[in-house]
Amino acid sequence: MGFIAESLKTAFTLILSLDQEVFSAVWTSLGVASWSIIFAGLLGIPVGVAIGLVEFRLKRAVITVLNTLMGVPTVVIGILVYSFLSRQGPLGFWGLLFTPKAMIVGQTLLAAPIVAAYTVTAIKAADWRVLPTAFTLGAGRLQSMAQLMREARFGMMAAVVAGFGRVISEVGVAMMIGGNIRLYTRTMTTAIALETSKGEFATGLALGMILMVVALSVNLLLNALQQGRHA
Repeated sequence: MGFIAESLKTAFTLILSLDQEVFSAVWTSLGVASWSIIFAGLLGIPVGVAIGLVEFRLKRAVITVLNTLMGVPTVVIGILVYSFLSRQGPLGFWGLLFTPKAMIVGQTLLAAPIVAAYTVTAIKAADWRVLPTAFTLGAGRLQSMAQLMREARFGMMAAVVAGFGRVISEVGVAMMIGGNIRLYTRTMTTAIALETSKGEFATGLALGMILMVVALSVNLLLNALQQGRHA
């Protein structure tokens, strides 16, 4: 118990003193995750809306693939992106491997299926009576679709929040294609793994506490959006 108490005391000291090592990992995590979810939203929301609105022969199969991709191991995404961005890969000449940009690419691919799948669910759960009502009031096809998307806005926002929660806490992509470089690509999750393996339990604990606060905030926001949708 003395070891845990001392580690907690040191962890709080690191947080309150804004330790450079700790907060460099925090800002890297938040920055990479934020850009990743922006790009994932730009990709996933239109795809999800299209799948939700349009009827086609393989629709059920496509939705099954999306649901499968939601749970894909992060190391699979990591090795896929690594193979493209390594020097021997087709995109190696860009020199992106072991940079924050590479991490953003990997985490975007990780989050996009989640955003798309949640968006499909949101569109399917929306009140489709909006469409004939809008047509009756003289709205065009695009205006009617926009109104339906407005009805599903809380679900789509929840999709983005869920995607952010996925990427902020992942470790496989960040480790494999970010390289865990000190003060550059080291995130909260990779730093926790490294510091704990080095015996620096207090530093890992400090980062874990911050990550838990971020995760809790994401879940509270997701619950608020879901409640807003049902209100």
